[in-house]
Amino acid sequence: MKLYTIETGFFKLDGGAMFGVVPKTIWNKLNPADENNLCSWAMRCLLIEDGKRLILVDNGIGDKQDPKFFSHYYLHGTDTLDKSLAAHGFHRDDITDVFLTHLHFDHCGGSIIREGDKLVPAFKNATYWSNEDHWKWATVPNDREKASFLKENILPIQESGQLKFVSHQEGVDFTDYMKIRFVNGHTDAMMLPQLQYKGHTLVYMADLLPSLGHIPLPYVMAYDMFPLTTLNEKKSFLQEAIDHQYILFFEHDPVTECCTLQQTDKGIRPGETFRLSGI
Repeated sequence: MKLYTIETGFFKLDGGAMFGVVPKTIWNKLNPADENNLCSWAMRCLLIEDGKRLILVDNGIGDKQDPKFFSHYYLHGTDTLDKSLAAHGFHRDDITDVFLTHLHFDHCGGSIIREGDKLVPAFKNATYWSNEDHWKWATVPNDREKASFLKENILPIQESGQLKFVSHQEGVDFTDYMKIRFVNGHTDAMMLPQLQYKGHTLVYMADLLPSLGHIPLPYVMAYDMFPLTTLNEKKSFLQEAIDHQYILFFEHDPVTECCTLQQTDKGIRPGETFRLSGI
């Protein structure tokens, strides 16, 4: 099995929303905001080459929304999904599986493209994976979260016939080397891939820990539906991760791809930071 980092570009989100109750005087040192209080965030995906399967975990924001939508998020950087795939010798038509941690637009927007008046799968040869609980949550969204669940990103996947559901069971196997963790604080039934890779356990953090700066327990996003659930999930996961020396892979950190953890007088904090290619 081989793993590749897939960069799809950067976007901006409100720093206060990203760090919740933590004051700007503290979080601004971690990810400095611009004059509009916006911070840059990556949309970093993971490509897993496992025998005949080529599995893409998440796929960024895509490019099919209208200018008004994108004006809120200030897309920037030179990376795109296609360029990043090509840098590793792949094309989107090579993808056999698209694993969607959850269906917020910055994680699944690249799933669907426009072809004329039609919305069609961007990965025509792939099976798209979600789970039934999260799919129901996303397609009948609550009023607070519905702006993150865009029908044009989601419904065409099912209409294409390329959608399948994994079992909502903690630790269920997706491949011989990949298990699925389920967490519910950010959104219902979000899935975190946990991989055995080169003698290490690597966990794709999605929005449980969007960045290195979110490791301290109180640093919980205001975007989370159930902040206290997130807090408890973080606490449990971080202890497990430090006990078993997990590597964390960050989807949204603008600089850091991976880190280990260390125990300090202030609690669990980042240890070594490095690129995925450095493992």
